[in-house]
Amino acid sequence: MEGTKPKCELTVAQFAKLFDHTNLKAYATDEDFQKLCREAADYGFRMVAINSCQTKLCKEYLKGTDVHVGAAISFPLGQTTLPVKLAETVDAIENGADEIDYVLHVGKLKMGDTDYIREEMRAIVDVCRKHGVISKVIFENCYLTKEEIKTAALIAKEVRPDFIKTSTGFGTGGATVEDVQLMKETVGDLVKVKAAGGVRDLETCLAMVEAGAERIGSSSSVALTEAYQAYINK
Repeated sequence: MEGTKPKCELTVAQFAKLFDHTNLKAYATDEDFQKLCREAADYGFRMVAINSCQTKLCKEYLKGTDVHVGAAISFPLGQTTLPVKLAETVDAIENGADEIDYVLHVGKLKMGDTDYIREEMRAIVDVCRKHGVISKVIFENCYLTKEEIKTAALIAKEVRPDFIKTSTGFGTGGATVEDVQLMKETVGDLVKVKAAGGVRDLETCLAMVEAGAERIGSSSSVALTEAYQAYINK
């Protein structure tokens, strides 16, 4: 990046707290998760984002730190029934999850079944609230029209999850500044926005924050934080 300082005038520590440090790969090993958790603790990231079966493991690795463990639910397709999503959510919470990122039923949204989307969101958010756990709803915007994104965001505005999230990172596309802006404009201050999927360079990251993202999901959190530190120290 060249020119003036970024509009995002955060300290390095504040910048690091934007990140949900991510490893959702099917072939990741315990050693990989140990490394993920060590990096999250060393850099002061907000959360590690992992598949739900690694929740207990990462909770143990992060014992004594303030880094949250975030479990991905019905990941990456969202194509499980509500009882299954609820069971996975409860299991993750029982294993120590501090945050839940669930994938909504994209097909139901595209069919215009807003009652289903509302029921699913309310049920999962209610479980999270009951246990004092942060809830995030993954839209998977690459498969949605702008109107469908707005429809899901309006339901979120009513149900009040803690965050709505752009993408899994496993679809045909990731976060865009335009989508972050649309989501934030729709929910206002009632729900926060998380940008995820393809956020790998500092310019893109700062643009997402400027557009209204208050969390960034990325597997490049270390490189981004180091790039930010180098940039503001120029």
